[in-house]
Amino acid sequence: MGSLRILVGCKRVIDYAVRIRVKPDKKGVITDGIKHSLNPFDEIAVEEAVRLKEKKLAADICAVSIGPQACQETLRTALAMGADRAIHVEVDDKTYQTLQPIHVSKILAKLAADEKIDLVIVGKQAIDDDSNSTAQMTAAFLGWPQATNASKVEPDGAGSVTVTREVDGGLETIKCKTPAVVSADLRLNEPRYATLPNIMKAKKKAIDKKKPSDLGVDVSPRIEILSVEEPPKRESGAKVESVDDLLTKLKGLGRI
Repeated sequence: MGSLRILVGCKRVIDYAVRIRVKPDKKGVITDGIKHSLNPFDEIAVEEAVRLKEKKLAADICAVSIGPQACQETLRTALAMGADRAIHVEVDDKTYQTLQPIHVSKILAKLAADEKIDLVIVGKQAIDDDSNSTAQMTAAFLGWPQATNASKVEPDGAGSVTVTREVDGGLETIKCKTPAVVSADLRLNEPRYATLPNIMKAKKKAIDKKKPSDLGVDVSPRIEILSVEEPPKRESGAKVESVDDLLTKLKGLGRI
């Protein structure tokens, strides 16, 4: 019992409460002076790792963030929540603009192998790009089982983990052997607030710094950003006087 070594992905994203604005050159969104935070789904992943350690099912939690220098603030959040250590894989701002799940997955897979990890837990998706593919790709690169969209994670302490997944038809329960990759869904848990003493302790903890080249991962762009556009503004609706009028209008639009 308590032997699991867990790696948790921690992406730095624009805070969910911030209104996103497109840059004038339409090559991205405005990030300067904008509040950033730990991706909410990754926050759930960190919380789950900490809970597994509190249940004596895990021995070590390593938080990983990939991106510019400011990602260290995100890692401090994970450390304050209860992660034991942190690794920052530094990528400059320009490269970060075209960093994709395939790059992130290769980095996480290499770190998981190097650190002899038993369980990788990441958020099911990031709230900025909504890709929902990092967990799947990481599992593929490692050749490990995967359990995505998890609403319950139950290691048995004997080399297996049972995961309840949220699927279109309800809930699906699967059992897979560790090492494995799990992605956290919204209802997996409610993340804790870091206490002030833990925040102060986290500021003093050392963060291991690496570069993608140290891990043998090529992060050269696979995409070119041509244009970033705001979604079209919704047109105002029209009022109808009766159900019959509504049905007439819907028929005219071919909706029924």
